[in-house]
Amino acid sequence: MSATIQSIEAILVDIPTIRPHKLSMTTMGVQTMVIVRMTDSDGLEGLGEATTIGGLAYGPESPESVKLTIDTYFRPQLIGQPAGAINTLRVRLNRATRGNNLAKSAIETALLDLQGKRLNCPVSDLFGGAVHQHIPVLWTLASGDTARDIEEALGLIETRRHCDFKLKIGSRALMDDVRHVAAIKDAVGESASVRVDVNQAWDESTAAKGMAELQAAGIDLVEQPTPMKDHAALVRLSRKFHLPILADEAVADASDMYNLAAAGFSGAVALKIAKAGGPVQALKQAAVAQAAGIGLYGGTLLEGTIGTVAALHAWSTLETLHWGTEMFGPLLMKDDIVDKPLSFHGNGVDLPQGPGLGVTINEDKLAEYSRKDQ
Repeated sequence: MSATIQSIEAILVDIPTIRPHKLSMTTMGVQTMVIVRMTDSDGLEGLGEATTIGGLAYGPESPESVKLTIDTYFRPQLIGQPAGAINTLRVRLNRATRGNNLAKSAIETALLDLQGKRLNCPVSDLFGGAVHQHIPVLWTLASGDTARDIEEALGLIETRRHCDFKLKIGSRALMDDVRHVAAIKDAVGESASVRVDVNQAWDESTAAKGMAELQAAGIDLVEQPTPMKDHAALVRLSRKFHLPILADEAVADASDMYNLAAAGFSGAVALKIAKAGGPVQALKQAAVAQAAGIGLYGGTLLEGTIGTVAALHAWSTLETLHWGTEMFGPLLMKDDIVDKPLSFHGNGVDLPQGPGLGVTINEDKLAEYSRKDQ
């Protein structure tokens, strides 16, 4: 008889960031993760994570709502069910609950971790096996201070921890942002790729002017310059400039990817397991993008180690990540809740070895950072 799900726990964990992380819609000083611990009738434990950027400032799910969804709606549907029936359980949740992809991603990750441990293989093997054991990772410069960002970038280039950088812009006047970005690009020169993330802050006319200026400054990629629902603007801008656009908030899953590609968009897409509803769903989105000739980029919601590793197992199976990844979430936090942190070096990160995700919880750290009033 196959193992069944015995318990599901969703835990709110708050870890301070190493510095304020400034986006167009909010500034983060603490990252809140929802850690899922799922046990089966054989005594194995599967781990999952759901994380947002700045709570409801970024999207419709908050850490608190994710925990409530899992505790109140998902747990009753999953307890007692076969732990290895991942597809069946996904269909069950989708029929009973609309949206809530962050919560679904945490559950799918925990189920995959359990399955890997049960079969004594890494999660990447469940997707056909890893093509890459070391995956490129960029760093986001988001202090908002030009001199500080330049100093940070040059130090990371020197130590070979990162050679690609993303700048968070959109909260200031357009030309102030352009001058900030151009100064950083001028400082790092050809030794690094510089991209920008506008986080939907511009309307189309502002984006057209901004992209012209950024193109002239030598910037390599512009992420989500316009509002997420304005697909037509992304298509028009992608046709107007040779500076490629990275679609992020506009594309959550394979269906969104198909619709944007069919409308004529060319550029790249930020894959995120949280947006898609889990690693399996993110890889379906990647397949649609590949078929449409759209470049791939491994995106993050600034997950901690558990969520980051889940994404890395998925990205490791993709032959080409045209724009690399941004799986640096654990580096942005002052501490970790796993026994063995990820190994970042050589402008990237190593894929963890071992069954399942390949990570284990540090119980003392989890207790230290878990929210006391949950």
